[in-house]
Amino acid sequence: MMRKNIKFLAILAIGLVACEPEFDNPIDESGIYTSGEADFSKYIALGNSLTAGFADGALYITGQENSFPNILSQQFAFAGGGEFTQPLMADNAGGLLLNGSPVLNLDGSNRFPNRRVLVFDEGGNPVGPAIYTGAPPITEISANLGSSFNNMGVPGAKSFHLAAPNYGNVAGVEPGLSNPYYARFASSATSTIIGDAVAQDPTFFTLWIGNNDILSYATSGGVGVDHNVTGEQDPEKYGSNDITNNTTFAGVYSQLLGALTVNGAKGVVLNLPNVTSLPFFTTVPYNAIPLDAQTAAVVNSNYDLYNNGLQGLVLAGLLSSEEASRRTIKFSAGQNAPVILDEDLTDLTGFNAALLNYRQATASDLLVLTSSSVLGTLADPNNPASVIGVGVALEDKWVLTPEEQAAVETARTSFNTTIAGLATANNLALYDVASDLAQAANGGIPYDGGIITSEFVRGGGFSLDGVHPTPRAHALVTNGILRAVEATYGANLPSVNPGDYGTVTVSNEVN
Repeated sequence: MMRKNIKFLAILAIGLVACEPEFDNPIDESGIYTSGEADFSKYIALGNSLTAGFADGALYITGQENSFPNILSQQFAFAGGGEFTQPLMADNAGGLLLNGSPVLNLDGSNRFPNRRVLVFDEGGNPVGPAIYTGAPPITEISANLGSSFNNMGVPGAKSFHLAAPNYGNVAGVEPGLSNPYYARFASSATSTIIGDAVAQDPTFFTLWIGNNDILSYATSGGVGVDHNVTGEQDPEKYGSNDITNNTTFAGVYSQLLGALTVNGAKGVVLNLPNVTSLPFFTTVPYNAIPLDAQTAAVVNSNYDLYNNGLQGLVLAGLLSSEEASRRTIKFSAGQNAPVILDEDLTDLTGFNAALLNYRQATASDLLVLTSSSVLGTLADPNNPASVIGVGVALEDKWVLTPEEQAAVETARTSFNTTIAGLATANNLALYDVASDLAQAANGGIPYDGGIITSEFVRGGGFSLDGVHPTPRAHALVTNGILRAVEATYGANLPSVNPGDYGTVTVSNEVN
């Protein structure tokens, strides 16, 4: 029963999703559009999944076609912009194949599955995001498309990956040493993304990179290393979920801009949003466990030994009363915070094996979106008392604690300072996308026909993975970039109406 109540917490409040309003507001082609000091004839977009058009947990054609670089290129065409090409996937399913077969993780799961779609039951009620099963993937990683593409966004890339040789080596995909998306269009096994971009001699560029340098740490619930603490500056020694050292980021970012502007190209750089702007971190409530009074009493009795042990350490002078209070576990009738394993707490296992780093979540903790898939399930199918979040602690990977949030925010602040400083030093435009996404998360951003918010599914701003923008949000980003271009280079360009772009796919019917 508890699992039934908790399952898909992220969408319990959705209700029926109304049909999207249709807008038929063509771009106003009246007036004279100009490029100002910019030259849009050869526009190149560099970045990660946000630039590529990744959405719903995968890369697929419709997402690529509605990526902000592609939309932006259509506006640049009004003022001298040239052709814009992308390394399109082979389908809208979104999965990847290597030599005709899926790439598997060690546990046997598919490393690059199909996209997610919003599934409904026979009564029209939302069941939750699920992997699209309407068609198998046909995109083959080893089928190289060539390197001359305008959209050089590579899902999964961190800042230093853009300058890393062998990042597109097909032979390194299966062991996890290279990137499958770049392997599809790398000029050679040893080429670099920045090298392939500069080889096209761009006249204008956008650069949105750095999110993954902190986001992989955040989405993993802080299961990684903060290299602003270790001081390690060599990315070759980093794990996949580590936070990039601030000095390393600054050096790489300066190198990227130096390469892009060497021939006088102008461009726009985008900064990095706060994780609290993303529904991946704000959808699952901290008090997600519903209990009645009788069940709460039984659970509390099971924690008597644990709570008494904490008080014993206080009396022995081995634990402060404040820390004991923080660790004390108590449930009551109604909505309750789950018990979590917090590795930032002082390790007490040396005193008593039963006194692990347990505490209940608070409003300051961020339960990641994917935690809804495990909360309320049984850690041991044969033990009805092993409910995760109640009888068994929720693992650290499902929760971003305040200490982990602080590490992410410290790095983000430093990265954004670097981005802004180098934009000024190189006479480039800066789009403060972080402010727009913060507004979407705090009240929303109005447009002609509605409002965009960060509310999961219903807000229209984020896809079903809770991290990547919908086409409508890509339109919003496009307008932000256009404003920055006009302010910095004196251009005059038409904006787009976000209402003309869609949000999430609400069925298994994928075109």
